[in-house]
Amino acid sequence: MQKPIGIRWTIGDVSPLGFEALRLSLWGAYRVFGPDAALAVCVNSLSLDDVRHRTGPVPDSVEWRKAGDVPDFLRRHLDGSMAGGVAWKLAPLRLFPGRYELSLDNDCILWRLPDAIGAWLEEENPRCLIAADVTLAHGSFTELTRPEPRNTGIRGLPPHYDLGAALATVLDRHPAPLRSELDEQGLQVVALDLDKPALVVTVDDVTICSPFWPHQPRLGRTGAHFVGLNSRELPWMYYDRPATECVEENWRHHRPELYSRVGLPTPS
Repeated sequence: MQKPIGIRWTIGDVSPLGFEALRLSLWGAYRVFGPDAALAVCVNSLSLDDVRHRTGPVPDSVEWRKAGDVPDFLRRHLDGSMAGGVAWKLAPLRLFPGRYELSLDNDCILWRLPDAIGAWLEEENPRCLIAADVTLAHGSFTELTRPEPRNTGIRGLPPHYDLGAALATVLDRHPAPLRSELDEQGLQVVALDLDKPALVVTVDDVTICSPFWPHQPRLGRTGAHFVGLNSRELPWMYYDRPATECVEENWRHHRPELYSRVGLPTPS
């Protein structure tokens, strides 16, 4: 990669499979973007040593850091507990302000460069970037933007883009409380479209990979986002089976291929 890029992840007290996914996501990004990419993991709710231990071996260049503070303008819209992970992805707002900044969910694994990210890095006047989704999940911000479903499991910001100003503009227009991750996602979806519509990573390139329709229980051309993997227990049934069991089975099915695609041997 020729353009200066920084890639960030956010992780808290997730399931053991969520930490395994983070390890693969880090190795995948290192493989796709090369050794000059800056890689950083923002940690909340746990110690840095605990998270490093749970994640396992990763590229030496990975920086581990405690999550920053949520800006005051955003905190006013939270309930104070940040329950369910609300707003942790925005703490801090930016890690690499002078670089192209790519945010990946810990359960989003890339092994090739998606077309939209390649286009984003080549635009003369770069805009923002976001992933597509298969279901609309924008919370109380659903009516404020394009009707196509999008997902903040992948989010890209151009160098020097002022994310705080964009979020504040949306909240000034629509001062809704952020009660769930869906509200937080919807807020970001709207903000990233303010100047001009964000580029979108397609679900053919990066699938929303889970066994629950209309999700896609297959790997994409360039990556896969294993939604639901972070939960220790999903409190519902799917065709008379515990939902958590279905998610784990889907992960185990793809696990050997995932290790192969990011260039690692599959653990025994």
